[in-house]
Amino acid sequence: MPLSDGGDGFLEVLEGQVTRGDTGGVGITCSEVTGPLGAPIQAEWALHGDLAIIESARASGLSLAGGPLGNDPLRATSRGTGELIALAVQAGAAKILLGVGGSACTDGGLAALKALGSAKPERGCASAVTSDEGVELVVACDVKARFLDAADLFAPQKGATPQQVAMLAWRLMRVAGIYRARLGIDVTQIPNGGAAGGLAGGLAAIGARLVPGFDLIAAEVRLAERLAGADLVITGEGALDLQSFEGKVVGGVASIARDLGVPVLAIVGRTDVHTRSAAAVRGIDVVSLVEHYGEELATREPLVCIQTAVAEFLARFEAQRP
Repeated sequence: MPLSDGGDGFLEVLEGQVTRGDTGGVGITCSEVTGPLGAPIQAEWALHGDLAIIESARASGLSLAGGPLGNDPLRATSRGTGELIALAVQAGAAKILLGVGGSACTDGGLAALKALGSAKPERGCASAVTSDEGVELVVACDVKARFLDAADLFAPQKGATPQQVAMLAWRLMRVAGIYRARLGIDVTQIPNGGAAGGLAGGLAAIGARLVPGFDLIAAEVRLAERLAGADLVITGEGALDLQSFEGKVVGGVASIARDLGVPVLAIVGRTDVHTRSAAAVRGIDVVSLVEHYGEELATREPLVCIQTAVAEFLARFEAQRP
């Protein structure tokens, strides 16, 4: 079953869940918005009745910028995400579920808020989000970081050099000051406000509610109910690190499985000794494709490696069962 923590896959998972509920509406649509480096792109989002589902990675994602090597961390913008929110409000959405993981930007959400303010739809976006009769904006966050920590923790993953990290950290301080002065909100104290380079904090400043992305998805797909009675749960991600246990899919799946007494296998691209120890404490068996098959084969033939690794583990797992 596909899962997401608010990043890549958020739209796919929730769209599938909502579609099964047959709520009507237009479903997936595609709109032209500003991409992470400023060029126009086509971004998918969904509208079912008065519920909109938006994945910021579709508009402001790191993969759209060419990954860490192709990204320009100082120029990367959240504007496209703001434009998608504006489109959802214009289309009549009363509630917006927004996943904010996998972003290229560290702009504190200022560009997104500017897009909301400049869009001037029939229903004012920024004012609608904050008004009592406006739009409910629920932001699904994939990390627990605070607003001012976003640059140090995540900008290097987005291609930022140490010098750029320092500049981005200074920018976040300045943006926090702007929100404090104009909106009366101290975003530095908002839990999860550092998600998506501070985009989550910026949206919280205009009334959005920030929630753990994995928890939202797990509730929507009834994950605990569907794992109950399983013999084994298999999950994974590209690189397993300590952040994997702080709001990410692997950590969330393992937590639910542990409560149910179900063992967990994580198939990952790579990991390190500290993370492996942390995983063991949480009852997670870890198989690293790079360790088992080497960098070249794991990169060139990941599906074959995954299938082989799972088959080998299942053979051992069955042999050890009473």
